[in-house]
Amino acid sequence: MSQERRPLLEHVAAEAIDLAIRLVPAPTADLISTRLMNTRYRVCASPHYLAHNEDLKGSQDPVRHQCLRFALPEYRTHWRFKTQENAAFEVNVSGHLVIANALSLRRAALAGYGPALMADWLVASDLAEGRLVDLFPNYESTATEFDTAAFALYPSRAYLPQKVRVMIDFLREKLGSH
Repeated sequence: MSQERRPLLEHVAAEAIDLAIRLVPAPTADLISTRLMNTRYRVCASPHYLAHNEDLKGSQDPVRHQCLRFALPEYRTHWRFKTQENAAFEVNVSGHLVIANALSLRRAALAGYGPALMADWLVASDLAEGRLVDLFPNYESTATEFDTAAFALYPSRAYLPQKVRVMIDFLREKLGSH
């Protein structure tokens, strides 16, 4: 069985991993989990891109644009939105550029190559400084589940090394404020 398909608990045990950090909709049931911080997603584009594609801002139809897509399978084909009234809908997306690294995806969006769905913690400073614009500020957006977070995952509560406990506390303190 490939490492990708091997259950996470088995992989963690086989590699003698004390602590794993995962960005997931829900933690895997085979490990103990601690929520470190919530993650929200934003569809963002640069002001330069918007200046040349004014019809995108406020539209519910990014499908006509060359979207920047993250390489994970569920991020490549559709983005999900939820209104303030909790009505959810999906929008199919396409684009020639599929990027496997979140930092590179952010750089491509900043360079004006198109709109991208990115985690709020990745683009918060860009949004605050005006380098990126949240295209759908009145919607929640995601590619998978709306309730996603960064989780600390570890194999057992029965034997939790002090170094793991200290690291979890540190991460909660640093990430919890975001």
